[in-house]
Amino acid sequence: MAEFFDALNDKHIAMIGKQPVFFVATAAEDARINLSPKGYDAFRVLGPRRVAYLDLAGSGNETHAHLSRDGRITVMFCNFDRPALILRIYGTGRAVLPQDQEWEGLSAHFELLPGTRQIFVIDVESVQTSCGWGVPFMDYRDERATLQKAHAQSEPDEWLAKQQGRDSSIDGIPVRTTDRYIAGK
Repeated sequence: MAEFFDALNDKHIAMIGKQPVFFVATAAEDARINLSPKGYDAFRVLGPRRVAYLDLAGSGNETHAHLSRDGRITVMFCNFDRPALILRIYGTGRAVLPQDQEWEGLSAHFELLPGTRQIFVIDVESVQTSCGWGVPFMDYRDERATLQKAHAQSEPDEWLAKQQGRDSSIDGIPVRTTDRYIAGK
């Protein structure tokens, strides 16, 4: 059933590459547990022990807040087709913002989308696979264009002011905010 690995292998990487959605979970002491679904072509395997994902502005910035305090993160992929499989990546993560020195090199791995605010880099501590036999079959239809469309229609100065005003999590944990609007495509 469940197996643990020290790093991602080729089979894991192939499975990840086929998934249109993944889930991110973080927690910080005295804060709510955050669990977020992520879509788009936003996840990259940078190596067997390092992954990253592109983060668009949304309703909050809990992942950034939790990682700044605690660093722990779990990413989960579910194969909704065959073979049944769940893959979890356990690690420590951090936010890289457009104003950070690492941004240029890291962002080159992604197609930047309207509303991009940061990239989360995760150092893989362990990988777990499990059967996934209880996960239903589901068919992928398409990505929702709504989030990217909303960001693309925003006035850059207003968008940036809104993001910079979101300088803490729902539990009051401070976050660093982006210093630029990225138009993307």
